[in-house]
Amino acid sequence: MLRLRPYQGSDAGVVLSWCKDENSFYQWTAGVLGQYPITEKEFAAVESLMPFTALDASGPAGFFTLRRPGETNGELRFGFVIVAPEKRGKGYGREMLRLGLKLVFDVYGARRASLGVFENNPAARNCYQAAGFAAAPAEKTETYRVLGEDWKCLEMAIPASAWWARNGIME
Repeated sequence: MLRLRPYQGSDAGVVLSWCKDENSFYQWTAGVLGQYPITEKEFAAVESLMPFTALDASGPAGFFTLRRPGETNGELRFGFVIVAPEKRGKGYGREMLRLGLKLVFDVYGARRASLGVFENNPAARNCYQAAGFAAAPAEKTETYRVLGEDWKCLEMAIPASAWWARNGIME
């Protein structure tokens, strides 16, 4: 069973240890936090967002941030979503996102949640789909230059109405 709590700076070392190589680091951060490997001090930049740590009985099991892409809470955007390597493929990511979506819609009152995922990260895309996110049309596909390649970022979203319907809640 997972629970969320606000991120604490003391979580940084554990969260950063989950990214074992350059490729996975850039799939996770798109280089927004700096060049691989980053330090705990550089990772502190996430504190300007709404960061959360997912915990199970053994301690930190996942991490994500939320941010407002606009001026209101009408939409909240997930970022820097990561699950401890030993927990992957066991439903932890889906459960962590479910708890995050509950915050987005039931606590913050957003009407939509969104995120971006690189098309070269099918495991993450499958996790997001399992949590209820679907491909969302974007005016322009974002492309990042990473490790000498162009990586396309796919937009995914879930409206509050779909979240509530999925969970048997009447709007």
